[in-house]
Amino acid sequence: MDRLEIFRNIASQAGRGELVFPANVSASMKLQQALSDPDCHLELAAKLVMAEPLVSARTVAIANSAAYNRSGGDINNVRAAVMRLGFRTLNTITTSVIVRQLGRTIGNPAMRIKSAQLWEHCAHVAATAYVLTAKLTNGDPETAMFAGIVHEVGGFYLLSRTDEFPGLLEGSTEDWAEYGEKMIGRAVLKKLGVPQPVVDAIESLWHGVRVLPPQTIGDVLLLAKELSPVPSPLQRTVAEAGIGGENLVDDYIGDQSLRGLLDDSEEQIRTLTEALLV
Repeated sequence: MDRLEIFRNIASQAGRGELVFPANVSASMKLQQALSDPDCHLELAAKLVMAEPLVSARTVAIANSAAYNRSGGDINNVRAAVMRLGFRTLNTITTSVIVRQLGRTIGNPAMRIKSAQLWEHCAHVAATAYVLTAKLTNGDPETAMFAGIVHEVGGFYLLSRTDEFPGLLEGSTEDWAEYGEKMIGRAVLKKLGVPQPVVDAIESLWHGVRVLPPQTIGDVLLLAKELSPVPSPLQRTVAEAGIGGENLVDDYIGDQSLRGLLDDSEEQIRTLTEALLV
């Protein structure tokens, strides 16, 4: 079976909802479902999070990031972190752990490196999208961060299948763009219960062109991807695409350069990115 046929088969299975997830992902998805229950209160949420070390660590780290720790007082326990962040951010954190876990069982060292780079890219995009949305649009920064975390989820899913199909993601990215990014991405987003407005933003990212100043979350995602210092290993780099970030940051939005805005927001973006990478 050649690579294109494998892509088509996986995409067809995904379209029918026949997705194959590692056991650790299934466990985290159960946590996500429990936290989404309207009857789940903050005390119960804290207990559920404490039972998951990865979720616990990331929850405390994000609560202490400059984006959320506006008072300057650090938190050192899960319960206080959950109280500070609330359920929406907690759901985002749980989803980020699910996405990252898709790559943790990969046996092929080269594919594990791709997965780690892809997650680093997503963390930068999510943190930058959060800040840009807050400062440049009337949109919701939480939604933008969530969209940044899940916008490459189809790629993580395909990487998790590369032990079964060696060579699947080697060579040209054209097949990935056609079958992985769109067909498989849509199916995994649906399986994770990603809200339709976020799906719409990611869809617009796949087909969009840069808009300055950004108007929608899709516009923000595209801008954040271009600004990411770590490119997605599944797509052409910014330099290859000829839309380089260094030239972009000298553009002006109103009376402020994008470079100036990013400099002013450097600590927020840095600490939020680091928290997502925990």
